[in-house]
Amino acid sequence: MTSRLHLLVLAAALVVGTVPALAVVGGSASQDVRGARASTLRVETSRGELCSGAVIAPELVLTAAHCLMGGGAVTVVSLDTRFRARRHAVVAVLPHPTFVPGTTPRTQPGADLAMLRLAAPLPADIQPVTLGGSLWQGENVTMAGFGLSVETNKNTARRLRETRLVNAGNYTTQNTVKVAVDAEARGETPGAGACRGDSGGPVLRGDVRSRDLVGIVSWSSGPLNTRERRICGGFTAITPISDHRGWITESAARLLALGPNPRPLDRPPPAAGYSWWFSR
Repeated sequence: MTSRLHLLVLAAALVVGTVPALAVVGGSASQDVRGARASTLRVETSRGELCSGAVIAPELVLTAAHCLMGGGAVTVVSLDTRFRARRHAVVAVLPHPTFVPGTTPRTQPGADLAMLRLAAPLPADIQPVTLGGSLWQGENVTMAGFGLSVETNKNTARRLRETRLVNAGNYTTQNTVKVAVDAEARGETPGAGACRGDSGGPVLRGDVRSRDLVGIVSWSSGPLNTRERRICGGFTAITPISDHRGWITESAARLLALGPNPRPLDRPPPAAGYSWWFSR
């Protein structure tokens, strides 16, 4: 990528604006049984929030912390080998300790990550991803999620989609994220990228069958050169896994220590200001 792309990334965030990434626009529906289906879940709350998540262990899902700020009971949905939905109970939620509820993506000083512990292991056809290393500038990645495929049509959500993007480099305000773009549109014109519903979705190194998780989708913005105000199809912001490997490993051990049969959540989590919650 050229230095010009770095300037475009900065301009996109400041001029076009950013929003939490809630589906993949400009991508394609996932059809490979051994592809994104096997590691990407839908994350839903009883208050209507829709996000995505990456399976990192049979009982653990990594997602974006901002997806859980509205409170309400949390469940996840996996797809079987025929792409039929299966619902799974969540018994514990652990957000990254630096995440600050109520902040916008541009002013968020902490890491937009949270881990979910499920009541029981996922079915055997689900294949957890492994924690990958650092992303290098210009590297090709694959992102997947359950968000909107048409920004203005909410009925296009909840279907698993995927797309290839290229890492354009870092973008830093209160924290540092990686920013990925469509290889052809480069964030200047409408192209592939995250949209509403994709937050928390996996970013994988290489192709769609990869199990090398390098990031979690956090927010998106529209392209620079468009007459319409867009919040999708321009830039996709990614929380890099390599920067938070220690927290992910420690949190996984903490949640798994709850035992093999933890009791489901018996109350809705607080809307904001929590450190973590689980059934007692």
